[in-house]
Amino acid sequence: MFGRRADGVRVKDLPIIDKAMPYFMPERSDACNLYEEPLNVGNIDKFVIEQKKATGIHYTYTEILMGACLRMLYQRPKTNRFIHNCMVFQRKYISISISVKKKLTDDGEEITLKMYFTGRESLKEIKEKFEAELAKNSIAAEKDHKTTRFAGVLAKMPNWLYKFVLAVLRFGDKHGMLPRKLLDVSPFHTSIFITDLRSIKLNSLYHHLYNFGNTTIFAAMGKLYYAPVANRSGEISVAKQCDMRFTLDERVCDGLYYGNSLRVLMKNLENPELMLESLPEPELEGKALKKKQKHDKKQAKKGKKQAKREEKKAKKNK
Repeated sequence: MFGRRADGVRVKDLPIIDKAMPYFMPERSDACNLYEEPLNVGNIDKFVIEQKKATGIHYTYTEILMGACLRMLYQRPKTNRFIHNCMVFQRKYISISISVKKKLTDDGEEITLKMYFTGRESLKEIKEKFEAELAKNSIAAEKDHKTTRFAGVLAKMPNWLYKFVLAVLRFGDKHGMLPRKLLDVSPFHTSIFITDLRSIKLNSLYHHLYNFGNTTIFAAMGKLYYAPVANRSGEISVAKQCDMRFTLDERVCDGLYYGNSLRVLMKNLENPELMLESLPEPELEGKALKKKQKHDKKQAKKGKKQAKREEKKAKKNK
């Protein structure tokens, strides 16, 4: 409330144009830019085969897309901003939302996952996180995932109550009144929403951005196809490709920044070996360093207190 939110910090030192844009385009649907770029997947296929032989790990296109998106969000922080109530916020975390079908049938249940990352993870760490979240949403453990559980509660409400609750949530979201716990489970309050349409054999599409929540980017990967391509010498060959399509909220940064950011994403997509190693932690300075040192001291004190409690319990048990 009053320019404060649980999921973001307000950006105040903005150029005049950047500050004015949200007032001219108050809704996210007003400010959608659409971008398309074909992706040559030859190197991805080669990478997947080589890693399977060398390590026994089978990476999927979805996991590689997630890795490329995370690297962009971490290395290009303005893409992790969002607009609410005509104000620009820097998100406090990096997250990905993705919808997954449990079974590839017309009646197969669709679930939505929301996962949190630092943006520095290696592909292996991303794969492990993704597989763990999928496992939580198995039939036997359907209620374990917070997002699925929250959606289930809303779905059981009568129509009038469902509408009323969502109206309250929209009002609270607009004015920064939603608690962090609620924002944590909402898939619409996320850095980026992705979809891999290859599994349902559908061409890529431009997905809309939700006015509810604060998702700034939607990335869609389409089905594979073969197309003629020309090199710099004008020689034509056939390449295996898929289309990448992005829907972007243009209010968070200018076109040059977005263009350079998408080049970072596409570079990592085309060269997934760049994501095999995790990125180093940034060197902290000034207030950030003091804050971390203070946090580490508190954690150390908590650890000592916990150790003393365990010692006392052990003595009593004897």
